[in-house]
Amino acid sequence: MTLHKPARPKGLFVRTYGCQMNVYDSERMAEALAPEGYAQVASPEEADLILLNTCHIREKAAEKVYSEIGRLKALKVARPGLKIGVAGCVAQAEGEEIAARAPAVDLVVGPQSYHRLPALLARAEAGGLAIDTEFPAEDKFDALPARPRAARGPTAFLTVQEGCDKFCAFCVVPYTRGAEVSRPVTRVLAEARDLVERGVREITLLGQNVNAYHGAGADGDWSLARLIGALAEIEGLARIRYTTSHPCDMTDDLIAAHGAEEKLMPYLHLPVQSGSDRILKAMNRKHTAGSYLRIVERLRAARPDLLLSSDFIVGFPGETEADFAATLALVEAVGYGQAYSFRYSPRPGTPAAERPDVDPAEADDRLQRLQALLARQQRARQEAMVGRDATVLLEKPGRLPGQMVGKSEHLHAVHVATEAPRGTLLPVRITASAAHSLAAAPRLA
Repeated sequence: MTLHKPARPKGLFVRTYGCQMNVYDSERMAEALAPEGYAQVASPEEADLILLNTCHIREKAAEKVYSEIGRLKALKVARPGLKIGVAGCVAQAEGEEIAARAPAVDLVVGPQSYHRLPALLARAEAGGLAIDTEFPAEDKFDALPARPRAARGPTAFLTVQEGCDKFCAFCVVPYTRGAEVSRPVTRVLAEARDLVERGVREITLLGQNVNAYHGAGADGDWSLARLIGALAEIEGLARIRYTTSHPCDMTDDLIAAHGAEEKLMPYLHLPVQSGSDRILKAMNRKHTAGSYLRIVERLRAARPDLLLSSDFIVGFPGETEADFAATLALVEAVGYGQAYSFRYSPRPGTPAAERPDVDPAEADDRLQRLQALLARQQRARQEAMVGRDATVLLEKPGRLPGQMVGKSEHLHAVHVATEAPRGTLLPVRITASAAHSLAAAPRLA
């Protein structure tokens, strides 16, 4: 009798750029390809298929993708059977340009079409470039295979909303992700329960404007606050977070949830972009600095220990030194625990891309001043934690023997000497603050 060895799984390497939603999408793309015999590998050299899941928010992010494709060409020359795919928002926005600039690429798929990856791959293997950047009529989540029953780590992302109807003047998301769409309540809850059954203790709800969630339920559309309340009833789920939010969608019930729902963590990423009303209007943000500050005041009234994070764009077309001073004043008024700040980068096809740039040297100088202020605030928030009690969800081993690393309620990275396994919610006392993390010791009962 001849024994046949089982076929070797084909290697899939996924490189993810950008936000948490892309991390989630990369997981789902790997799951879509698993029935086709693909298993994830640790390096491009081991792969039969390489997928670059891309972000298009800033110019440098897109150029990084083209640089990476250039580096991968040598692998393809050595192994002609290797396939290279570009997915995500760069694929959606620049499908034709990718075809022209990167002949090494075999397939291009937008963020709403990756459920069609098996069919696209079959077309690519038959020869020629396979492109799908259409906005499909079907819901990709309905078309994706069931998630595998394998054990998970203690944290997970869960996309509940996609797309954007805000049309900020600097942003490509409405063009690459499409209009706002919310997933039905029953499907979100089912996926959350499945994740918890497989070991997840903390879920972060994702969306381009996640607080605009209005998913269909049996009794009408649900708000994000109501969804959070239902998730909190899942036994075994200890923590809930959500990102990214828009100030205009910070509703009364969601603000109240920050004070009422114990499982909703005291951390909120609420992008403001600028402290200047003139620039906010030019950005088409639909809020003012004053309205943003009032939201912050109400949030902190509901949850006094809330740690706030934000996004800032410096050097937006037309920004003056007075406009920038207003941004600094807003930062001083809020006091952020974390923030992301960038020099404006024009994205083709957006309204702001047609406007005159701020002098790059001035924009760089402003960015450095803003980042220095934000860094001081972050250090102050971390140093204020020293001597305080916290609870850390242990996620992985630390750099030192006998050390574990996890996140506090406020999303601070914390390292602690403990033999407790990952997934443990460990009571600790913070003992020291470093540049981007905290040290802690287990707290005795």
